[in-house]
Amino acid sequence: MRRYPTRPNTRLDDLDTAMMEIRAEAPGDIAAIHALVAACFPTDAEARLIDALRAAGRLSLSLLAVEDGQVIGHIGFSPMTGLAGGLGLAPLAVQANYRRRGIGAQLARAGLAACADFGARFVVVLGDPAYYGRFGFAPASQWGLSGEYGGGDAFQALELIPGTIRHGVLLIRYAPEFAAL
Repeated sequence: MRRYPTRPNTRLDDLDTAMMEIRAEAPGDIAAIHALVAACFPTDAEARLIDALRAAGRLSLSLLAVEDGQVIGHIGFSPMTGLAGGLGLAPLAVQANYRRRGIGAQLARAGLAACADFGARFVVVLGDPAYYGRFGFAPASQWGLSGEYGGGDAFQALELIPGTIRHGVLLIRYAPEFAAL
């Protein structure tokens, strides 16, 4: 299991005794995930989305950052339609008092590695290009992809297996649970 430092102002390359783990969600984590995600966004829509994806069997991957038994971060991935083999990253959440410590970045990296292990060929995200660009995401339009919710350059893609996104004009759709937000 990978462990990462999480103390305030601690760089990821500094060793420290306060550590966290990144792991897959377990059934006993569901309420804590809901509470965390609801607290990280202006409404509880994203928390309800995760619950709905899980209930529908479409929460393909769900990873947690945990410190001292407390869920402090979450990242989820669900299937996309329009081009086979893709997953959508949404949402990524880190408890407010743990932000700016690299936890979201560690969740993103671990999540992308898990997506590759899961067999995903690419991942899409609708988010800040400066943030997600650090992980290799690029505007999906460079492949001719567009997202059903628009987003311009904020709708991004990352090929986990190079050359798997065929260039063309394709509309990528999220799982139906997204429409209920």
